[in-house]
Amino acid sequence: MKKILFIISISFSLQGFSQQFIESGKIEFEVRTNNYKLFGDGIFGEMFKDKYPQFSTTYFNYTFDNNKAIYQFDHRDEKSNLPWNRNNYEDENVWFSNYETGIYSNKKFVFDDTYLLSDSLMKIDWKLVPNETRLIAGFNCRKAQGVIFDSVYVFAFYTDEIMISGGPMSINGLPGMILGITIPRMYTSWIATKLQVNGVNTAIVTPPSKGKKKNANELRESVQKATSGWGSWGQQSVWNIFL
Repeated sequence: MKKILFIISISFSLQGFSQQFIESGKIEFEVRTNNYKLFGDGIFGEMFKDKYPQFSTTYFNYTFDNNKAIYQFDHRDEKSNLPWNRNNYEDENVWFSNYETGIYSNKKFVFDDTYLLSDSLMKIDWKLVPNETRLIAGFNCRKAQGVIFDSVYVFAFYTDEIMISGGPMSINGLPGMILGITIPRMYTSWIATKLQVNGVNTAIVTPPSKGKKKNANELRESVQKATSGWGSWGQQSVWNIFL
């Protein structure tokens, strides 16, 4: 009887350990972009392909606590660095999301100015993809697909073991934490590489305060107008700024 009780207790312990429910922590994301695809196939693109690496890699941290999160730049892989990323003020961009109130407060560097943008979180019409999973950072993740900016497809993998309904940048709205994203039209993927639970400074999970307050829709209209003659580069710029 003692042996049976011991085996049962071990079984429950293992089940409890494997099925975690995490409410606070820090996730590192590896962001990887195919520069050759981004440059395009024209003369301009061919010129860059001879001089720069095909892929560039950047790392961001997503710190979350009490249904709020902050996502910000951490470091860049210098081996794949592009020359225009040096002294790049875009690295100071900050995404703050309050999933309880449904409001974001972001700091964005746009055309030589830093703005504070606040509005409702992006609404994404997600569709779950049955029978398709992926192991990311030790978590078994389910697949979903959605659409942003009216026509841009997003493919995401999420886990319900991390209880916040968030993800990198402004991506959100699945029943758990998004640990993997691919946006084919942006030639970029975001993949979680590790999760830290202990010793995380969650005091940083607060809205940014430095920058010019600006209506997000007004700024988007200004950027779209300014980049209307840039072709695909202009469209990429808008997506990158307001994602």
